[in-house]
Amino acid sequence: MENEGVINRYYFKGKDYFCSLELVMDMIGGKWKPIVLFHLKNGTMRSGELQRSLRGIANKMFTQTVRELEQTGLVKRIIYPTVPPKVEYMLTPMGESVIPIIESLNNWGKEISDNSIKR
Repeated sequence: MENEGVINRYYFKGKDYFCSLELVMDMIGGKWKPIVLFHLKNGTMRSGELQRSLRGIANKMFTQTVRELEQTGLVKRIIYPTVPPKVEYMLTPMGESVIPIIESLNNWGKEISDNSIKR
């Protein structure tokens, strides 16, 4: 084998990874990150609107999730200087680039579902 003994290393935002999938899973892995990205695929959403669309997410988890997505560059947070403050979230170009993958996962979930009846 040509690459035997070669260790691939990947760097992203100052963090070192030894597997590109590890990098991706760090960025979009977990229960809520892909769902947040999926909900933002149709455009900008206000913070409260986005949080309400994520059934069952706690406020603390919502804040943590969107901050992590913002730090990785997948989501942009826009703060308007109003009273009360208006906050919106939108996908960045990098965030938009992962949507086809998330849509594929969504379609796969529909295909393997035991109950395909829409409620």
